[in-house]
Order: sequence, then C-alpha cells, then structure tokens
Amino acid sequence: MTTATKQSKPADANTTFEFPSVEETTQRMRDLNERLIDSSKSAGLVALDAFEKAMHSFEEFEQQIASASQLDWVSEAAKTHSKFVSEMTSSYTAAVRDLLK
Repeated sequence: MTTATKQSKPADANTTFEFPSVEETTQRMRDLNERLIDSSKSAGLVALDAFEKAMHSFEEFEQQIASASQLDWVSEAAKTHSKFVSEMTSSYTAAVRDLLK
C-alpha cells in the first residue's frame, strides 16, 4: 500500500493540508463497514433472543390457558396452537441465527 498524499496550500496561509491516499481511505471505509456489520449482527442476535423469550412466555401462557379450560376442545386447540407456535419459533430463530453468523 502506498502512503503518498496530496498536499494543498491555501493561497492565504502557510498551513499544508495532507489528504490520505485512495488506498488508505478505502481501507478505512472497509474497516468501518466491517465494524458496522458486526454491530448489526450483535444487535440482531439481541433482538432475536428477546423475541424468542417473548414467544416462550406466550407459549407458557397458552399452555396455562389450555390446562385451565374445562372444555376439552378448547384445551386441545390451545395445546395444538401452542405446539405450532413453539415449532415455528424454533425454526424461525434457528434460520435467523444461521444468517447472522
């Protein structure tokens, strides 16, 4: 990598400004992009964990409703829905985790 810089002298000052080379600027942009991607992945995983926890709480609530019902068909419908939500949540979160890694 070359470290050549352009120099520019303003007409009214003795100060010299040094501009980074294209290679240096490009590398800085790549580094910044990598940090942004890593931060976004971390934030995505935090959000995914929160979603998974919320869905687990919903599933537990639905199971409590199923066990409290005196009607068999309501209980079975709630259990079936709870199982469906649990399986879909597991599949969804597993797929998203794979994408974020």
